Amino acid sequence: MPSSRTRRFPWASWPSKELLQLRIKDLGVSIEGTWLEGCVNDLYAELDARHLRLHPHVWISDEWFSPGNVPGIAVPFYLTHPHLMKLERSQLLEVEGGTYAECMQILRHECGHAMQHAFQLHRRREWQRLFGKSSTKYPESYRPNPASKKYVQHLRRWYAQSHPDEDFAETFAVWLAPRSDWRRRYAGWSALQKLLYVDELMTELAGKKPSVTTRAVVDPARTLTRTLFEHYTYRRALYSVEHPKTYDEDLLRLFSDAPRHRDHEAAGTFLRRHRREIRRVVSRWTGEYQFTLDQVLHDMIGRCRELKLRVVGRERQLLMDFMVLLTARTMEFLSKHGRRDWIAV
Repeated sequence: MPSSRTRRFPWASWPSKELLQLRIKDLGVSIEGTWLEGCVNDLYAELDARHLRLHPHVWISDEWFSPGNVPGIAVPFYLTHPHLMKLERSQLLEVEGGTYAECMQILRHECGHAMQHAFQLHRRREWQRLFGKSSTKYPESYRPNPASKKYVQHLRRWYAQSHPDEDFAETFAVWLAPRSDWRRRYAGWSALQKLLYVDELMTELAGKKPSVTTRAVVDPARTLTRTLFEHYTYRRALYSVEHPKTYDEDLLRLFSDAPRHRDHEAAGTFLRRHRREIRRVVSRWTGEYQFTLDQVLHDMIGRCRELKLRVVGRERQLLMDFMVLLTARTMEFLSKHGRRDWIAV
């Protein structure tokens, strides 16, 4: 967990059950005095190194976002305190932006949105030719093509493919990151044309004052009256995906229902024992939320129990085969249905 000069709050030692009843506005958290302050300052240093005058203002809200026509960035409240990060992990199984590297990754992405808003870049003809029209309606879902070389790969789930604004923000983030070596990394990709355009565009904007300078904030934490319980109830529903319950054939290929194996470890017990590792690895391979994968694992474990399946063969090979299976089924679902990634809109 990132180091922090943690302020003392009355709720810092409360158990989760009690903390969940607290309203977001009553947390009283801020960026100042936390590890986030260092991340924001590092972002500003990266912009200064490029001679870009924009320093997006940053405030605390309930999720990551940069509002339209506002050159600023909202950061989720849970990143301000170790106790809140622990609660976030217990509720959603991971902490988005919870490490320095991941926080900087998302900040650069959101800074791309802020840069677009500050200079109204989406109005430029060449911007529209390369990225599309910003006025395009945000989809409720999209079908990413993991093999596409038309887009950079920065945030998970091939987020650049979801909308023209996200395509630009992702491209900007790759361009801004120190030592990203994007010219070599994307050599031969169609996405390189976008990166070269961003490089040329930012050279043009170096030293220039933004045309939009509002310091407006949207949904600051101090105004959010939802309790943490209500917040996480909503987030869990948002991250849940209804996967088809057609796992039986796959599970029967991996595990055995033969009576002669009834003394072997139950397949459900095996999957529960490795549940955390499976979630972590498959999440990294697919970009899917660990919470969503856990719901699928829950269904699979249930079917293993109902089918009375048993473990047969070498454990590590079986574990790898299962992770490959879950990855394949997850990618199949995403390609057919997609789903908008809500971490950095």
